[in-house]
Parts: sequence; structure tokens; C-alpha cells
Amino acid sequence: MKSKLTFSVIILLVLSIMVSACGTVKQTRDKSGKYFLNENSEAVIDDVVFSSEKSTADNNRVFYEIFVGSFSDSNGDGIGDIRGIINRMDYLNDGNDSSGTSLGIEGIWLTPIFKSPSYHKYDVTDYYTIDPQFGTADDLKELISLCHERNVKIIIDLPINHTGYLNQWFISFLNAHRQGDTESKYYNYYCYYSAGESAPAGRSYSQLSGTNDYYECNFSGDMPELNFDNPNVRQEVLDIAKYYLDMGIDGFRFDAAKYVYFGDNKKSVDFWEEYIGKLREIKNDIYVVGEVWDGAGIIEMYENVMNCFDFTASQVNGIIAETAKAGNVNNFTKYVNSYVSRKKSAETDPAIIPFVSNHDMDRAAGYLTVAGGAMKVAANLYILSAGSPFIYYGEELGMRGSRGGANTDANRRLAMLWGDGDTVKDPVGATYGTSSQIDTTAKDQSADGDSLYSYYKRLIMIRKANPEICRGEYKAVNFTGMKLGGFISTYEEKSVFVIHNTSKSSVTVDISSFTDIDFTSLAAVIGVEDASLDGTTLTVGGQTSVVIR
Repeated sequence: MKSKLTFSVIILLVLSIMVSACGTVKQTRDKSGKYFLNENSEAVIDDVVFSSEKSTADNNRVFYEIFVGSFSDSNGDGIGDIRGIINRMDYLNDGNDSSGTSLGIEGIWLTPIFKSPSYHKYDVTDYYTIDPQFGTADDLKELISLCHERNVKIIIDLPINHTGYLNQWFISFLNAHRQGDTESKYYNYYCYYSAGESAPAGRSYSQLSGTNDYYECNFSGDMPELNFDNPNVRQEVLDIAKYYLDMGIDGFRFDAAKYVYFGDNKKSVDFWEEYIGKLREIKNDIYVVGEVWDGAGIIEMYENVMNCFDFTASQVNGIIAETAKAGNVNNFTKYVNSYVSRKKSAETDPAIIPFVSNHDMDRAAGYLTVAGGAMKVAANLYILSAGSPFIYYGEELGMRGSRGGANTDANRRLAMLWGDGDTVKDPVGATYGTSSQIDTTAKDQSADGDSLYSYYKRLIMIRKANPEICRGEYKAVNFTGMKLGGFISTYEEKSVFVIHNTSKSSVTVDISSFTDIDFTSLAAVIGVEDASLDGTTLTVGGQTSVVIR
């Protein structure tokens, strides 16, 4: 007799159990050689069987951050563009869960795509124009349509704390000050002070040429800060968001969210509450996530109005990396449990947003070795967990990139390693040596079942196959006296037990000592070694995680 568990998203076959208890499951390789078909003609990859049903999860999706100019070049100019992303959608999500040929991401975050003189586009010249290097509005519309056909959310980076100095608003602001035209609509569009007045403490200013006034520019003289006490400015940024929501964008990543009112988190939170409230009137299921690069106490202030990235968990000293390097998993699950519990009191029911690195940070593979297994363990920790994890492009390949002694973030935003003739090049200013980069590509790893790319693909498949992991009620389980750790998550009266072993040694435990729930099936094993479940006795190999049902 054969048995299988059916879920709304993906059906999971526990082959390891069935082989020992029910005989061998018949499988045949499909013609492409990329997956197997079982006796029911269902696609099987590493024990996971897929249905044709689409995910309905919105606040719990696996997102993929794309630094647009470094991702994929469609026209040979060396700069990544929107058409390049369209051309690579089959790599990200081919729209067919049964194919087993794509990474399987469920959401895309595009860094700024607006007209701008810089390679990074955070200094916007015109919010209503796609930068010509990246393409056109029609290209964006096509990408949106393609994403939605494949049940992929698409959000864009919207930097509204500041604009570029070439923005027409700032040019009009400058002209109004030079002319002393206090009646101009733009005279108060940006934050400034005049000679003879006291400059607000802790902020950076540059002089407006031809005047005795100084404009606020905390990030760069090229990025003047907007004045959100001006109702016209608030309406401008609302109109911009509405324009892209009407186009079909699913939401936004808000850059520098805590700096709207520099040093005044209360006023900044009040702004976001009003602003996002109005956006929800336009699109009630909008997906928003804010960059509040600070400690948990400050982030908590913003979580009542939007999702916020979990910066405490990220980077070389973050709790994900520390745990992945043979750290105590109980500390990690306790941290997640506290974070999730805190979020329950937030009015908008936000999700935890874990990640290990992004475009402003050194790449994770530089401090979490792939060969040593730490990169895989880190991926297990944050992808097989609650919330909506964000993968930085190239992370799934183990790409490296760090600022080092260079005074540029370009080294963290290097060209994606496709290996198939893609002409995308490293951004202007990059100095990262090729000898420090990995020697494999997406083409290589896609064809290698043991590659990090294949590992990430399988990891996402396991997450989809067990929706309780990300959507359920999270409860950390304390494994007293050992580094082994995990959590139980319950969703729609079904529970899973996720257990991580970050050490390099095998560990054996009796799981009945930690829960009254009758867990009997080893649903998934992923890591450096293997695992087994004999009754309630679980043995987990080193640097390996399991999902038990």
C-alpha cells in the first residue's frame, strides 16, 4: 500500500519511509533527465511530488532580490536590464512546479529602475520614467504580466526619502531659492536651513550654489532630502506609488525608511502609517517592506505599519551566520520565537523578513563557506523558517563580493555569473578581483545535482511542500544541553517539526521527549549528511536539517 500527504500547495511523498515500509516506489526519468515520473505520472525531485495547484501565500513567499544593472544584459551594452530579467524568468520561476527546472522563487524585488545618472539608481531624476539603460515602461509591463502568469509577486524599490540632485523638483527648489521666490511651489520641497540659523544636529548639509541656504543631504550631496512636512511632497510620492500600482506592481521596498524625519522615529512612523494606509486604499493586498537598518527596538516601532527586514539576523555577525557556524540552534529558534510573538501584537500582521545579505552588504559566501557546509546550513535556517525570506541574486550560486578596502559598494553588486554568453558586466567602480570569485556559473550549477543552486532549489521545494513551516504557529522547542534545535509549526491542524543540526557530528535524540504530538514520518532531509527516524528515535547527520510530520 502506498500513502501520500496532500496539501493545498504541493504533495509530499516520503520515499525514505515508503521504501522501508511499503516497498520500492516505481520511478522513471523523463526525457529531459531533469526529474522523475512516478507511477502516477507525477513529477518527483528528491522525494518531492508536485501538484498543479498554485500557492496562495502572500506574506510568506520566498523573494529574490535583483540588482537590475548587474543581473542580465539583453542588448549587449554590458548593463543588466528589464528585458534581461524577462529572458531569465525560466531560471527564476518557469511557471510549472512540475518541471523542476527553475529555482522556484515566489517574489521578485527590483532595485530602483527609475531614470538616474548613477549605476545604482537611488538618486532618482524622474520617477515616472524607466531609466533608458534598463528599458521602457512597456518592458516593465511585460515583466509584471509574466510574473503574474507564474504566480510571482513583483515589488520595486521606491527611494522617496531623497531624490537625485538632477530631479526637476530639486532644480526648481534651487531656482526658487536663488530668486528668493518664497511663493514658488518648490521653495519648501526639500529640507534646508539658512545662514545665521542653527543647523539641526547630526545631519549633513551642502550649500545651495548662489544662495546662503543649505540643503539636507545625509547620504550624499547628490541626494537632497525631501521635506515631508510639505503636503505637496506627500501627494507627489503618493501619486508615484499609485502610478506603479495601477501598472500592476504588487508593492514596494522602501529605502531608508527611518530617515524620512532624520532622528525622529515617531514622526517617521506616523508618516508611514498615513502613507501606507492610503496605499492600502488603492490596493488592499499591497506587499510592503521597509529598510529600517537598526536594532530590534527601533524596528519594532515600524512593524505596526509595514514589514521590516530583520537586520539583526543578517551579515557576518548576525544570528543566522553565527548559528550556521556550529552555533547553538536553540538560541536561534528562541530569537525567531520572540520575534514572531512580538509581531502578533502588530496591527497589520506583518511577517518576519529574514535574509543573510543584500546589495549593501558583503556577500554571505565570503564568510559562510560553501565547501565547509556553513552556507547550506545558513540557508536551511532562514528558508526553512517562519516569514518571507529574501535571497540576494547569486547567493544560490555562492557568489562572492565584499567592499574590503575599496570605498564602493559596487564590489557587492557584481555581474551575475551566467556562463552562457550573457554580456552583463560589473558595475562602474568595481574592483573585486576575479581570482577571488567562484569558478562556477549558473549554467554549470544548473546541470549539477550536487551544486549549491540545486541545493537552494530543493530547499525551496521542501518549504513549499510543507506550508506549515512558514504559515503556521511557530513554537521553539528547547533541546536542553545540546546545540541541536528546532521548532514545531502548526497550520490548519497539521504540524511539522523542523530540526537543525549545525555541528559536524551526528546527533541522536528521542523526539517524544520534546513534544506530545505524534510525529512519525521523516518528510524531508537536507544538508551535508543523512538522517533517519526509527520510531521516535531521530538521528541527524552533521550540518543537516529534517522536517518531520
